[in-house]
Amino acid sequence: MDSDNDLESAGIGKPQHEPGHDLHLGHEDPTIRFLHRIIRVAVKTLAILMVVVIVWGIGDVVFVLYQRLTEPPFLLLQINDILATFGAFLAVLIAIEIFINISMYLSTNVIPVRLVIATALMAIARKVIIFDYESITPPFVYGTAAVVLALGVTYWLITKNS
Repeated sequence: MDSDNDLESAGIGKPQHEPGHDLHLGHEDPTIRFLHRIIRVAVKTLAILMVVVIVWGIGDVVFVLYQRLTEPPFLLLQINDILATFGAFLAVLIAIEIFINISMYLSTNVIPVRLVIATALMAIARKVIIFDYESITPPFVYGTAAVVLALGVTYWLITKNS
């Protein structure tokens, strides 16, 4: 491979993505270009709202911790309080991951599939961590296990091929 064009035609040095997973502004159809601009404005609006949600979530974590620590018994957390706090922390981390997805999409115009799957894995892990095993049914646990397995295999396959 002597030239940059040979490298690009071989897929080296040029980002690879599946067709249809991008919203480039250089589309030949002016209507599609206009619609892509509208979508980009919508995505930027979602990014701003996600930052608001993240800040609000941090405030919620601080408030819940303050509230739980100031109730009798003072400065002690029950296991349910700890699990609720973990759930709130993970919800904020998931919101941050979603913001990163949105930011990456805005900067590359490509849907970051691996990051979306990783975010879904984090979200289902949060659900598993905060399960109340006394009130959920076995089919719900089996269904959740199937989702975890499917997402895990999907993530493994995506990272294996890249």
